[in-house]
Amino acid sequence: MDPQWDDSVPIYRQLRDRVVVMILEGALKEGDPLPSVRSVAAEFRLNPLTVLKGYQQLVDEQLVEKRRGLGMFVSVGASKALMKDERQRFLDEEWPKVYATIQRLGLSATELLRAGAAAPDTPWPSTPGSGKNESGNDSSN
Repeated sequence: MDPQWDDSVPIYRQLRDRVVVMILEGALKEGDPLPSVRSVAAEFRLNPLTVLKGYQQLVDEQLVEKRRGLGMFVSVGASKALMKDERQRFLDEEWPKVYATIQRLGLSATELLRAGAAAPDTPWPSTPGSGKNESGNDSSN
């Protein structure tokens, strides 16, 4: 995780968002443990209560489950639920801006498809060094 924080968003929310990205990118998989509250607090020089609040949001959203005495773990189905939510958020919030830009620039569907075909074959977002494409297959072959 990047230790840089944005002053316009509460740190606990940014921490929650970073864990979400790690789940979506496959850095954290279902059943994987989250780093301990203490280790995250020490690594990023945060108050442990701030880390706990960020983690608690993930628990409240049923993306993470607490296991007494063991820690917190990514819930089964978390990645699928997040992907559904992120896709809807993209369509509701980002796509209208992208579509407006396409219209403003007068880009045709053919031009967009051509540009898409010329784009790198690496899925985005990708986890650096994972060697896996979005279908989970090894892309290093």
